[in-house]
Amino acid sequence: MTYPEPRYLGETGELSATYRRDDQEPELKYPGGPNVHYLATGASTHGLFGLYRWEMGPAPGGPDKHFHRAISESFYILSGTVRIYDGTQWTDAKRGDFVHVPEGGIHAFRNESGEPASMLLHFAPGRAARGLLRRPHGPGEQA
Repeated sequence: MTYPEPRYLGETGELSATYRRDDQEPELKYPGGPNVHYLATGASTHGLFGLYRWEMGPAPGGPDKHFHRAISESFYILSGTVRIYDGTQWTDAKRGDFVHVPEGGIHAFRNESGEPASMLLHFAPGRAARGLLRRPHGPGEQA
């Protein structure tokens, strides 16, 4: 017995990897930013996770404090400075910093640096549809 239980039961493997070029256009562009690149959606990972590259311009912005009942969310800063709220305080996260928020954890993020910033957002489990990132959350909104 292995842990976890095997999900692929074939004998020879299959040709199923995906490749995405860095210069591919983002799937979602909010007016005035940010741009969101769907690197791996719940549909492409069979619901295991979603991975998105979130690119923010220099204008301040980001979702208000919120929480998720059914998913965890993680942030990995690629460039710039992103202010992340961990439920108790705001922290200036910089390149290479990582934040994990389990289900129910209050969190928020903003770019208030006046410079562009980008990060990876990881959701687990992933939703089968791309709808998770249709628009930013509103004040007190839950997802």
